[in-house]
Amino acid sequence: MPTLPTETDVLIVGAGPVGLTLATALAQNGVQATLVDKLTDGANTSRAAVVHARTLEVLRDINISDDLVSRGVIVPHFEVRDRDRALLSVGFDKLPTPFPYTLMVPQNITEELLLTRLHTVGGEVHRPHEVTDITTRPDHVTATLTDGHQIRARYLIGCDGMHSTVREHSGIPFTGDTYAASFILADVHMTWSEPDDHVYLFFDPAGVMVVAPLPDGRHRIVATLDPAPEHPDTHDVQSLLDTRGPKAHPATIKDVVWSSRFRVHHRLADHYRADRILLAGDAAHVHSPAGGQGMNTGIQDAINLAEKLTAVLRDAAPSHTLDAYESERRPVAADVVAFTHRMTRIATLGNGPLRGLRNSALRALDFLPGVHHTLAMNLSELATTDRH
Repeated sequence: MPTLPTETDVLIVGAGPVGLTLATALAQNGVQATLVDKLTDGANTSRAAVVHARTLEVLRDINISDDLVSRGVIVPHFEVRDRDRALLSVGFDKLPTPFPYTLMVPQNITEELLLTRLHTVGGEVHRPHEVTDITTRPDHVTATLTDGHQIRARYLIGCDGMHSTVREHSGIPFTGDTYAASFILADVHMTWSEPDDHVYLFFDPAGVMVVAPLPDGRHRIVATLDPAPEHPDTHDVQSLLDTRGPKAHPATIKDVVWSSRFRVHHRLADHYRADRILLAGDAAHVHSPAGGQGMNTGIQDAINLAEKLTAVLRDAAPSHTLDAYESERRPVAADVVAFTHRMTRIATLGNGPLRGLRNSALRALDFLPGVHHTLAMNLSELATTDRH
């Protein structure tokens, strides 16, 4: 097991996809970075499974885009439905990118590839180590771990999720709210007559449901359900498909490979920086999974922040260079939070007349090519303001 240092240039807390991306990019750029995580092992479940075009673009910086594509399912179409009725179709195949599609790849595979790349460039994850205290001085930050070990760093980055210890110690408010309904997530084997080159978003008064293909013949199902069982079983998922999915050719669940429930917040950190502490990923922003954009926005945060930290720590740029990270990335997260919140509210309209108006409006929009392009650019995150 590698020895924990007592000093480092950058201390990264949280070794999910965002922390791994940041650590890899910094190590590749010759910046000393230490990555700690409180879990004994990395992700062994699929969880976040959507990788969008903009994320594949930025991941070229650390040379794993091609590996990700080789392990995932390419999905060039997104369709909004009300049961059997297609309301709005979005194609990604004409997007201005080398990756004109959505890639479906389980989070554990994404983390596996990121970890391999991190090792290749000389980095490591130190586990299990939880940060219990943080003290800030004008020229450094000191983090104390559960075993009493202290690490002094020039900068501390919180990639430790929605319940971020780093954010709490920074004093940065996390403004927003929680959706009333809980969500379930399940990876299943099922009979499914719809094409597997689509991600489907089903609108229903009871809630939204996403169905998407995964590698190895599985499908990912995400849906609002309240109350939701802790571990949704075959009956629970089948009931969702029966009441919200296709009627003409119903799907049949064969087995549930893995399932979970979670509550969803729509929250945004008031700031991304408090002196020598910075936030990235879910520590800075959380939102509805309706567009599959959470992990994507966080990975893009990490690549952007790595550029700024490299400029300051390796190339002697002034410290205020880091301020551009917030000015470039926070508006992107604000747009994603607002966009997914609108999608969730529109999807869950329960009023009959309003639902009919919504469906008619979406069908009318489906005839406008400009709407398709705008939605494709937003869903793929190619419309982000810091794209370069």
